[in-house]
Amino acid sequence: MRGPLGPVIGRYPSSDGNAGMGTGNKDIIKHNRKCRDVVFLVMFIGFWVAMIVNSSFGFNLGNPLRLNYGLDYKGNVCGDRHADRDLRELELRYWLNPNQVYQSGLKDSKFHISNARSICLMDCPNPSEDSLNWVCDYPEGDIRLSIDDWIDRNYDYFADLTPELRNTSLQLLGPCYPVVFPSVNVYWTCQLIARVSNVSMRHWQQMGGVSIIEDIAIDKAVHRSINLRSAVLKRYVADVGKSWRVLLVCGGLVPLFLSVIWLLMIRHFVAGMPWITVILFNILVISVTMFYYLKAGWIGNDAISPIIGEHDPYYHVSARETSHLHLAAVVMTAVMIIAFLSSIAIVRRILMATSVLKVAAKVIGEVQALIIFPVIPYVMLAVFFMFWISAALYLFSSGTVQQNECSANCCAYDLKSKRVSCDQCCGYRLHYTSHIAAAILFHLFGGYWATQFFIACSSTVLAGSVASYYWARGETSPEIPFLPVFSSMKRLIRYSLGSIALGSLIVSFIESIRFILEALRRRLKLSNSMPGSWLGKMVFHTSHGCLRCISWTIKSVNRNAYIMIAITGKGFFKASEIATELIMSNILRIGKVNVLGDVILFLGKLCVSLTSALFAFLMLDTHRYKSAHNKISSPLFPVLVCWILGYIVATLFFGVVEMSIDTIILSFCQDSDEHQGTAQYAPPLLMETLNDQNEMQRLTQ
Repeated sequence: MRGPLGPVIGRYPSSDGNAGMGTGNKDIIKHNRKCRDVVFLVMFIGFWVAMIVNSSFGFNLGNPLRLNYGLDYKGNVCGDRHADRDLRELELRYWLNPNQVYQSGLKDSKFHISNARSICLMDCPNPSEDSLNWVCDYPEGDIRLSIDDWIDRNYDYFADLTPELRNTSLQLLGPCYPVVFPSVNVYWTCQLIARVSNVSMRHWQQMGGVSIIEDIAIDKAVHRSINLRSAVLKRYVADVGKSWRVLLVCGGLVPLFLSVIWLLMIRHFVAGMPWITVILFNILVISVTMFYYLKAGWIGNDAISPIIGEHDPYYHVSARETSHLHLAAVVMTAVMIIAFLSSIAIVRRILMATSVLKVAAKVIGEVQALIIFPVIPYVMLAVFFMFWISAALYLFSSGTVQQNECSANCCAYDLKSKRVSCDQCCGYRLHYTSHIAAAILFHLFGGYWATQFFIACSSTVLAGSVASYYWARGETSPEIPFLPVFSSMKRLIRYSLGSIALGSLIVSFIESIRFILEALRRRLKLSNSMPGSWLGKMVFHTSHGCLRCISWTIKSVNRNAYIMIAITGKGFFKASEIATELIMSNILRIGKVNVLGDVILFLGKLCVSLTSALFAFLMLDTHRYKSAHNKISSPLFPVLVCWILGYIVATLFFGVVEMSIDTIILSFCQDSDEHQGTAQYAPPLLMETLNDQNEMQRLTQ
């Protein structure tokens, strides 16, 4: 059984009714504490060491250019200035031998397109209108040309070849290859269009070249390689790296500004804030949904295009990115409808939320450092995310470039050895080992755990500050430390970091399990391996819903546990027990008001994050991100990351109001329990809100 909190809290006695004002305690919350859950603090420190080691592995082996650009026939990454030769301007991958591309596109062919001979170019070549164009290998050996001269000659030195090399070129063995198919730049890969140029083909045939196959399989083979799931995922990750300015502004500065404005408005205009929040939330949901419609091509003429640069307006290329935007637009439509209906449902209940927000506004007015404090965890999280996102880019590109093992006919002339080589002619690919996959998963888990840890630390510091205010009867007492926020921070760092590490670890672990099970569920659904019986389907979907409920419950329990950790200094599990018992014994009294307050705060966080997403759409719609090497494949991931970052920043600042409400209510419950149902130390405004019988009857109708 837990005892009364009076002896812990210090200034006021427990409910024996005999003790007077404490004389030996100068702090509202006494410092007779000890370190809790130290093992988990050590585990968290070890985790940070492992994160640094894991990230250094990515920084050493990764190359973010691999996320966007392909490999040439030497295994170089296109656009890489540190390759065997400087390829900084040669970003586009082009397949030289159309017959090899055709062979890779056949249904039962064992020849993979990665083994077809490819080269890095500055632009995609197209057939000439009156002659035959050529694209030749990088100049080396007897070809005395610099890369710059080679580029200036449009990659063509066929006229300088010896009769022997011209003959091998006519056999499609190199070093020069004819350009008979037009091509267009699709995500930094030259998409061959299976529409042969009659003029170029006629010149080719007159020169005695071997037969070149014209078939739609050529088009499909290249298109299939561009739209591989792994290639799309790499482009999404690369989009995040390219749009770092957008993340900085829309994921960092915009939510910071909006969150501070929202707190100030709560302080000075609390009566109208619930209404403003609900109305603004609906406007923002509609606006973001419309932007998804625009980019998906359902309205207007601003749909994303996988084609980079100028091209034939009658030629269209499909891409997975467009399909994903269609899905996102459908999801946002459903969210928009649910948001509108939910807003209608809570309109009559907004007055309840206003009452409890007034209490939080009163606390913020008395302890003004509460508004400033979230800047500290904000800066720490900003530094962490800069490091984490940079490391993620390198980890996702940290595979090793390896030459394929192939038995297909890929013979080509080698300018260095001066002969046709059939031994080392296979293509290259980026090879990912299981260790790299484990490193990426660890990095993702680590990012979530660290984020939860910083948010939990912020919440605990805020709870300790607000508890000082409550147990001083809402007065500006000289016994409250001048800066209660920093006093609370000192207690956290000295005694309770282990408990915070444990709580954040539990949330991260539960969320990771839910994520893994959700991924398995989707994979089973795609592979048609779902349970066949109605009972199996019911269990399958019920378990998914139960896991979501468990996750939500754990987060709720954690938040209240952090409050009791700040007040009592207990370990995580003991604090959770105390908080749960207090809430359950007073659920009918405080439940409705607390839930509605949380709903308004949740909508406020969504307003901030939706505004971040809206600004991200606007920034990504500029010329910088729609052309050349800065072009993003889709706004989906950058907008989603800005949305998440905006929500995290809002959580830090809205935690001031959230933790004020929850701490005041938990303290009120304890106060009431110790004084036979009548709180003695609650601020007058809280008493008016919760303890007045007429008000309570109105709220519970």
